[in-house]
Amino acid sequence: MRGKSPFGGSKLTALAVAVILAAAGAIVNWLQPSEPEGRRSPPSGQTRPAPSAQNRAGPALAGGIPQGSYTLTGAIVNVADGDTVTLRAPDGQRKIRMDSIDAPEEGHGADQPGQPYAEASRKHLADLVAGKTLTAQCYEKDQYGRDVCALILEDGRSANRAQVEAGYAWAYTARQGDYLRDKAMPDLQRQAKAAGRGLWAQQGAMQPWKWRYDCWRQRQCGG
Repeated sequence: MRGKSPFGGSKLTALAVAVILAAAGAIVNWLQPSEPEGRRSPPSGQTRPAPSAQNRAGPALAGGIPQGSYTLTGAIVNVADGDTVTLRAPDGQRKIRMDSIDAPEEGHGADQPGQPYAEASRKHLADLVAGKTLTAQCYEKDQYGRDVCALILEDGRSANRAQVEAGYAWAYTARQGDYLRDKAMPDLQRQAKAAGRGLWAQQGAMQPWKWRYDCWRQRQCGG
C-alpha cells in the first residue's frame, strides 16, 4: 500500500493556485508601462506648483485696456522715444515697445531725419514713467525681440493711451489696424486732434509709419 502524502489533497491544490495567482500578478505589473515622470498626477491633496508670477496674466484692467498674456514689473530706467522704454525686470532689462501707438520718429543720422514733436513726445512719456516702478501688460514679442505691452501707470491708467490723448502719439492704424489692439485709441486721437493738442498744433502732421517709408526709404521728406 502506497504511503499517505504528508499534505492533504485540498491543501496542496490551494497552495498551487495561490502560487499561480501571485506569479500572474507579478507578470502583469512587470508588463504595464510606467507613466512618464513629467506627466504623473500629483498625490491626492496636492496641486501642481503655480506658474511664475512674472509670466502670469494680471488681474482684469480698468477702462477696457486689453489684458496681457504675461506681465513684467520693474523700474523704467530709460525712455528712448515716445513709444519705447526699458524696464528693469528681476531677470534683467527688457525693452518695451508700447502697444497700439506710434510716436513721432527721433532722428538717426542724416539719412533718417527725425519728425517734428519727436523730442516733445519722448519728454512727455518720460514725465509719466521715468524712474517709476510699473507693471506692463504684455502681449507678444516683436521681430526685434522687444516686448509689446501696455504700460500701466500707478493710478491704473495706460501710458499708451495718455500719449495719444495728449497728442504725442498716433493710434497705430497702419496695415488696416493689424497693430491696433486697444480699440480706444482712434477716438482718443480724434479728441486730441480736435483740441489741437501736441503734434496736432502743426499743419500736415505725418504718420510715423508713412514718414519711415516716404522720408527714410524714398528720401521724400516734405510735409
